[in-house]
Amino acid sequence: MIVDSHCHLDRLELTPYGGDLSRALDAARAAGIGAMLNINIDLEHEADVRSIAEAHPDIWFSVGVHPAEMEGEEPTLERLLALAAHPKCIAIGETGLDYHWCTGDTEWQRERFRTHIRAAKATGKPLIIHTRESREDTLRILGEENAQQVGGIMHCFTEDRATAEAALALGFYISFSGIVTFRNAEELRQVALATPLDRILVETDSPYLAPVPYRGKPNEPRYVADVCAFLAKLRGISTEEMARITTENFCRLFPAVRLPARA
Repeated sequence: MIVDSHCHLDRLELTPYGGDLSRALDAARAAGIGAMLNINIDLEHEADVRSIAEAHPDIWFSVGVHPAEMEGEEPTLERLLALAAHPKCIAIGETGLDYHWCTGDTEWQRERFRTHIRAAKATGKPLIIHTRESREDTLRILGEENAQQVGGIMHCFTEDRATAEAALALGFYISFSGIVTFRNAEELRQVALATPLDRILVETDSPYLAPVPYRGKPNEPRYVADVCAFLAKLRGISTEEMARITTENFCRLFPAVRLPARA
């Protein structure tokens, strides 16, 4: 069993499945995917993200507003707390900082990030962190807000080893996506080799960033099996062992998750 620790099921390209999400989910299950964390990125679509989790025993969801979302409802602490009270909401985010898509005065982004961290601490639910061209500020704010009290996931990790080590010291897990399979990702593979096995997770970030050999095509949860197999080969262990390790790591971080029995 493998867990896709970060996917956007409300945004999947469903044309190969006749527009039917259930068929895409069945394809993932057939590939050995035993659970999925459906990530929210804006409040306008929160109900869609939540309803998918409500309809499937092997799917959970998060609540948050992506740092690059510049339109729509701004999340308040009260709003996040209310939405996070749902029993299938297990994480806050995705949140963080993104200085690639957002330039100029980005203080609003840092304040939004702090609001999410405070919501995580108030609920005891881990954070899902996005960081792009903002590693110093991301780590600084995590430290200032005592995010180590809840920990979480550095999702779709693409930063250097020093950033990974700083995040690990704050109690975070490092999640690798299909990017680790890309030809030009040697530095990232070195980070994957150095990350303790008990702190590694795998994800798709679907529908984005499909792994080799699907690069350039829409991503989907079943392809997390390819990420898992790649990391296993990189670390010199079996795919089954990497699947077991990453699933146990996910369940340790999210103790509220009870994985459904598989036939």
